Amino acid sequence: MRIFKFGGASVKDADGIKNVCSVLQQVGYQDVLVVVSAMGKTTNALETVLKDYFDKSPALKSSVQEVRKYHNQVLMDLFDDNHPVYKLVNKLFADLDEFLKNSKSPNYNFVYDQVVGFGELISSTILAQYLAECGLAANWIDVRDFIKTDNNYRDANVNWPATQEAISKNIKRKSLNVTQGFLGSDENNFTTTLGREGSDYSAAIFAYCMNAESVTIWKDVPGVMNADPRYFENAKLLQQISYREAIELAFYGATVIHPKTLQPLQRKEIPLFVKSFLNPMLPGTRVSKGADLEPELPCYIVKRNQLLLSLSSIDFSFILEENISEIFAQLHLYKMKVHMIQNSAISFSVCIDDRFGNFDRLRKILANKFKVFYNENVSLYTIRHFDEKSVKTVEKDKLVLLKQVSRETMQIVTKDPSDSALR
Repeated sequence: MRIFKFGGASVKDADGIKNVCSVLQQVGYQDVLVVVSAMGKTTNALETVLKDYFDKSPALKSSVQEVRKYHNQVLMDLFDDNHPVYKLVNKLFADLDEFLKNSKSPNYNFVYDQVVGFGELISSTILAQYLAECGLAANWIDVRDFIKTDNNYRDANVNWPATQEAISKNIKRKSLNVTQGFLGSDENNFTTTLGREGSDYSAAIFAYCMNAESVTIWKDVPGVMNADPRYFENAKLLQQISYREAIELAFYGATVIHPKTLQPLQRKEIPLFVKSFLNPMLPGTRVSKGADLEPELPCYIVKRNQLLLSLSSIDFSFILEENISEIFAQLHLYKMKVHMIQNSAISFSVCIDDRFGNFDRLRKILANKFKVFYNENVSLYTIRHFDEKSVKTVEKDKLVLLKQVSRETMQIVTKDPSDSALR
């Protein structure tokens, strides 16, 4: 069994759906399970639906209609008017309308998962129907029957024993299966999500539970590059990455591979390939047991729109373990993603990602016990296997606020010199 994951960019329109079919015809589709994301920017569009829903905005109906219109255009470009796929997709939109009409829950995270999950359900339905239309008999399966989780909505934790049992007993092998990424369900069968970009993780979960031959993530890039081409010139393709090195890169924020994806694959030594859906016969990048990095190059990771938070004791006393423990408890409580830590005798600094917009509340709590300073909209650069040239590349024309060096990794927090306000 091979596991293929196709992201939103690969199925953003009718041509994308057709190309997925072409990729499968070129590389083979027997004993394949396809994990697919929502089409294009559908998740963002459904987040607009959520905003209108909670704001009780009269725009709610039109924001849902925009999502429907987008998918209807894809349907019209792929199918005849009387194709049964229209009934299937209309039923999903009817279910969405029904939920928005009847839900009374004030829990944003719960409602988020119930609404946003329709993106993957719709895209996988369209893809499976089109593959069947092309002669690739595809078995559509609802991932919520297989990946079982707790009820930590928007960032659910997998119940591995229940998931293993469901997948082992019920997945049809020796065929082409199509399912959804990103989604699972809790013990009450409510939809849960595995965190943003969680479709890669979904593929790894299936691979682990099915002892798959490999996982392939199909992207619009030739593989894993040593830097994001949007920010760095002359980015180069990495042909081989070890699990250890890939986990390091993912931990620091490499966007090609989801941070949680690699652990289950490493445990069973299942290779992960990152390949181009535009040129599917190219080798791409292999993540597996073996050499750490081929070729051996500095690897750059950049995270934009971060917060640099610095705390110091009010009475100039030391920042000790009990203080740090208390700070991390608050960071956890307010769901801050910590990317860098540095402390001295009387100060403690963290570079954080305020994913859920909780920083103002966190700041007020911390201000009761510490002096609080912060810089907004900073960039965190991480250089794996750094050298002098790579450091100069990152620091050029930037204001360096913080720098930290270990044996193989350098992290640098920078700010545009024209916007260096410390609050």
